[in-house]
Amino acid sequence: MAGVIGLITARGGSKGVPRKNIRELAGKPLIAWTIQEALQSQELDRVIVSTDDKEIASISRQYGAEVPFIRPLKLSLDASSHVDVILHAIDWFAEQEQYEMDYVALLQPTSPFRIAEDIDGAIRFAREKNAKSVIGMMEAPSHPVCLRGMDEEGLLLELSDAQKESMLRRQVLEDVYAFNGALYILRVDAFKENLTFRPYQETYGYKMPTERSWEIDTEWEFLVASLLMENQVRDTSRRKAA
Repeated sequence: MAGVIGLITARGGSKGVPRKNIRELAGKPLIAWTIQEALQSQELDRVIVSTDDKEIASISRQYGAEVPFIRPLKLSLDASSHVDVILHAIDWFAEQEQYEMDYVALLQPTSPFRIAEDIDGAIRFAREKNAKSVIGMMEAPSHPVCLRGMDEEGLLLELSDAQKESMLRRQVLEDVYAFNGALYILRVDAFKENLTFRPYQETYGYKMPTERSWEIDTEWEFLVASLLMENQVRDTSRRKAA
């Protein structure tokens, strides 16, 4: 069986939260939380950080990740595609190490609450289904029938015909899920062929609890994540001391 790598993508530039990937979160650089859980995974063969930034590379190595290359600047711009970043890593390993893999697990450091069991469960699910793609999902915070557009005057606009039935009791509405950004398990052959995380009608969802689905893209989200993680660390320390 070919290998499975955990690919942690962490560029140096970040406009929403400057230097986000190595900013301290509850006593550790943000990226460290993802590295440490990935290293605990039973299904990942290697944990790789793809970055253009030497400081991120150094910190990643300190926490046990491999940084076998520095990502080209053209793949580290605001407009750079994650598809191209993943392809670069796949091609680099094939060319430089003759290392083949059947799945890549994309693990973004902006999801620090994801744990090793989530990673392992999603990879096993992908293999069980021979899935081209498995994506981390959480229960949607709001059902689509509750969403509305709003024009310049503040007038609410229905987005679809289904919203005409929006007075239906919540109990009769079907469950809906949202992408949580924490996990993307990609079968390499299918990814190289389709160049997408979500091949049409061939993508599976892997349900994760809301408390492990928090994603950081803004200063406010970083603040909330810091409070949540500090509380989690305190609780863990109390249990160990008991």
